[in-house]
Amino acid sequence: MKFVDKLLEASSLNDSLLCIGLDPDPTLMPKIGLLEFNKAIVDATADLVCAYKPNLAFYEALGIDGLIVLQMTIEHIPSHIPIIADGKRGDIGNTAKAYAKALFLTFDFDAATVSPYLGFDSVEPFIEYKDKGVFVLCRTSNPGAVDFQNLTNDQGIPLYEMVARKAREWNVSGNIGLVVGATYAEELKTVRQLCPEMPLLIPGIGAQGGDLASTVKYGVDAQGENAIIAVSRQILYASRGKDFAQAARNNALELRDNINNLVSQIVR
Repeated sequence: MKFVDKLLEASSLNDSLLCIGLDPDPTLMPKIGLLEFNKAIVDATADLVCAYKPNLAFYEALGIDGLIVLQMTIEHIPSHIPIIADGKRGDIGNTAKAYAKALFLTFDFDAATVSPYLGFDSVEPFIEYKDKGVFVLCRTSNPGAVDFQNLTNDQGIPLYEMVARKAREWNVSGNIGLVVGATYAEELKTVRQLCPEMPLLIPGIGAQGGDLASTVKYGVDAQGENAIIAVSRQILYASRGKDFAQAARNNALELRDNINNLVSQIVR
């Protein structure tokens, strides 16, 4: 099954545009093991999400043990829910081939985030896995994004917009999406206008301060779909007590329903 089809099926089944980032930080977690924590979060929220998104840094930081937790977490997630590897990979072609193989074959992720900074030959090895999703970094949610992504060419077109145009051009297999932060509503609006049918992975709600209403308004496509609204800390660390999983579920349920209410106001 192609990634976009799997995403839309999960989104429809769970009536959800919510993606939970599985980014276990031992300094914020209750005093349990990472695998136990991840499993509890998944078990509490699997009927509320359209996808899960592990950020690879939290696992790589723990060495081999962390990668084992990552693999076992992937195996625990229900098979009908897409899993996005948030690794922001980007390197020369031969190295990119190894990164793509690692994420798509070794770990069997459904999609991955990729940096376009090195150009097409660094993204192409990921695109060649036609059933997998490739989310190209376009307008990221962090404050420092303005350092480069807002720079303009001679025609006044900002870099993030040029990335969106290139990604649209590369999307011959229909498996490319874009990462656009909820913290930059106007840029999100622009990218959605440029790429009306592509899936957008939208981080920045919650701890980073992105506005949910504008994210939904500008992020969804004409059918109210293809927006993956990614939230991590707000859900994962709703409680550090024994009730952490239930607290995570409560926050996820409220957020999912708030998103759906906003979608219903846009799509009639």
